[in-house]
Amino acid sequence: MSQVVCEIITVGNELLIGKTLNTNAHWLAKRITVLGGSVARITVVRDDVSEIASSVKEALQRKNSFIITSGGLGPTFDDKTLEGIAHALGVELKVHDEALKMVREKYKKYVEERRMEKVELTPHRLKMAKLPEGAHPLPNPVGTAPGMVFKREETTMVALPGVPQEMEAIFEESVTPLLQRETGKFTFFESSIDAFGVGESSIAPLVDRVMHENPYVYIKSHPKTGEKVYHVELHFSTTAEDSTVAESRVGKALVQLSELIQEIGGKTKPAKPE
Repeated sequence: MSQVVCEIITVGNELLIGKTLNTNAHWLAKRITVLGGSVARITVVRDDVSEIASSVKEALQRKNSFIITSGGLGPTFDDKTLEGIAHALGVELKVHDEALKMVREKYKKYVEERRMEKVELTPHRLKMAKLPEGAHPLPNPVGTAPGMVFKREETTMVALPGVPQEMEAIFEESVTPLLQRETGKFTFFESSIDAFGVGESSIAPLVDRVMHENPYVYIKSHPKTGEKVYHVELHFSTTAEDSTVAESRVGKALVQLSELIQEIGGKTKPAKPE
């Protein structure tokens, strides 16, 4: 079984003007990786139908397993993600009966909670029930706008809201099972060490050697600045079909690199968890 490759597209002007930190992309990348998938690309686009459509079309051409979007599913004028996806797929955007039921039930709940006086499906609220033809809604346990899933050949497209709590809730409830079904037994393992007394340029050839001799392990160096001695964090990661194999691979590479660093006068110790 080959590894499941994913792309993430986050939508929102607020991300591109620096108003909002793109925590959704960070969360999704980490969660996908932990589930045994691999994130090949993260794209950020503004609230523009043509920009969204262009990004989706490009992503579809790469024929990866999943394309996951975040943002732009709400009732306001700038929520244009589903329109962009529909345009990219060459289909119409229409009210979906199941999605409409989800939205209506949410507003009934808000009335029961006295957060509003009556259920009224205004055009803006109805907008959240419109999906590209052929898509299916994903329940939103936290908010109002449903997510969406659409299958195009070998690629599964998923659209999630931009509100982090909503995005995470839909992902855990509806997307995690989809990913796990595709990743099978694939598991991710990571570990880190801190190296002291030798700079990143001195460690670089050692990393190259260890990665060459341990082809399934990825090693990334992170130099720490502002300290009196050289300090480099080295992060080891791998994905394997067996958790024991994954841990063994990283352990072997970690020990090997530690010994090589000590041979050139450096010291290593386990990195503190962030």
